[in-house]
Amino acid sequence: MSVTVTRWWWIRHAPVIDDGGCFYGQADLEADTGDMAAHRALAEALPPDAVWVSSHLRRARQTAAAIGEAGYPLPEVQTHRDLAEQHFGDWQGTPRQPAYEKYGGFHGFWMSVLDNAPPNGESFADLRRRVAAAVGRLSAGHRGRDIVAVAHGGTIRAALVGALDLPSPMALSLTIGNSSLTQIDLVEEPGRRARWMLNLLNGHGVAGLR
Repeated sequence: MSVTVTRWWWIRHAPVIDDGGCFYGQADLEADTGDMAAHRALAEALPPDAVWVSSHLRRARQTAAAIGEAGYPLPEVQTHRDLAEQHFGDWQGTPRQPAYEKYGGFHGFWMSVLDNAPPNGESFADLRRRVAAAVGRLSAGHRGRDIVAVAHGGTIRAALVGALDLPSPMALSLTIGNSSLTQIDLVEEPGRRARWMLNLLNGHGVAGLR
């Protein structure tokens, strides 16, 4: 029986240089890509001849470029707006602390907007639908390939809970650090429903995964 495996290699962008203690979501901030050891580890761990995609935001594109500079033979990176971070609407650029105090801390805040969008923004549920559509489209378009996706913490959490069919609040239990690697496979077999297999979550300094 023929089995087709489409492998997703999710990378969260390098740390943002300065967010000023504010929500930034889809604000186009720069990343600090100075940790070359982290980028070399990623360059060594990632498969050759992969399809590369990223969020259109600068911090994701800068991180992909840094991995290339660290030794990975980087192909053209396709940018996709639907891989961007959650859009916080009117909250973008405003201090986080007052919102945390109002909604009961970090977890309380995130729980409050899982299904409710900030003004002129999107909820986590919106993000989950957006990312699921992108993953489905890219998986179909690059079936059986390795896909390296440089994106954001919210994007990767949304992709994971969607792939594993978990309740959205479970996203709060997933740690996705900057410059970390998460690897998940879409496995397709004739006569069976496609399934996802999580192989690595929030890996740092990893090598030998190919």
